[in-house]
Amino acid sequence: MKLNMILGKKQIILASLVLVLGVAIYLNYTFSESGNGYDITASVNSETTDDRTYGEAQLTSAEPDEYFTAARVERKKARDESVETLATTLKDSSLSDEEKEVATNKALEVSQQIESENKIETLVKAKGFQECLAFVDEDSVKVVVQTEGLDAEQAAQIKNIIVEETNMPAENIVVDEVQ
Repeated sequence: MKLNMILGKKQIILASLVLVLGVAIYLNYTFSESGNGYDITASVNSETTDDRTYGEAQLTSAEPDEYFTAARVERKKARDESVETLATTLKDSSLSDEEKEVATNKALEVSQQIESENKIETLVKAKGFQECLAFVDEDSVKVVVQTEGLDAEQAAQIKNIIVEETNMPAENIVVDEVQ
């Protein structure tokens, strides 16, 4: 019996996408670890509210390293929950082919967002910024950098990196700084 008779094209594609998603999650985990010895479970500020939007400027009494560490942990938790939900959805045998295709497309989109965030962070750090954190959504990109003063040329360099990586229009890109 031929292998493609046992495993259909859809099963092979689904398995490939799950594998790509797993690799993207592993790479995100590997690249997002700061390795600076800080306690990643420490809270940033007990007085902050939960209605904040990552990527926008925030006043905080925390050190920049604590901010970036806590934000990475929160982003990882949110992505892990999303991936877990998608994995559960894909395992559901009662779903129609159309619903499975939607879930597979969403899983692919999440893995592409994770990969884009990692590339943006790496390229921005290569420009000389001490720390960088990127948040990629369907319709916007927010980047937070640690710097003593962000000038227009640096902001333009960061936006160029984002546009090249994500093809996002410049008006949907926000670059903020943490000092």
